[in-house]
Formats: sequence, structure tokens, C-alpha cells
Amino acid sequence: MATKAKKNTDGNSEVTKWPYGKNNYIVFALALLVIILGFYTLSTGSITLAPILLVLGYCVLLPIALIIKANPEEDRSPQADQS
Repeated sequence: MATKAKKNTDGNSEVTKWPYGKNNYIVFALALLVIILGFYTLSTGSITLAPILLVLGYCVLLPIALIIKANPEEDRSPQADQS
């Protein structure tokens, strides 16, 4: 996970974590695959399957990829277990 130290106005630093985990990237890749497949079927002349795939990719899978939370198990690093 990417972490970034940020200085507070008090001078203390706090660590912000990247909010996306492995599941987010898997759903995002699936969404891109469905969108590419939708544009491919659109180029072949499909007027029923292509819009279904494109709506599924853009309106369902991409928002799900952005909204789902990372599991707490994914956030744990091996260094955190040693402390």
C-alpha cells in the first residue's frame, strides 16, 4: 500500500493510506475488459449486446470498483505484524 506522510498544523505527521485494495483493481480490470468488449461488439454491428455491455461497464462495474472498501487483511503489511 502506498503511504504518504503529511504534516499537521501542530507539526505532527500523520500517514494517509491509499484507499484502494486488490479487489478494487480486479473489479476495475473487469470493468475495462467489459467496456473494451462492448466497443468491439459495437464495431461489429451489434445493437443489442454492445449497449448492454457498455452500460454494465460504465454504470455498474466502474462505480463498484471505486466504492468498495479494502479488506482490513489487505491493509496489514508484514512489517506491521513484527511490531
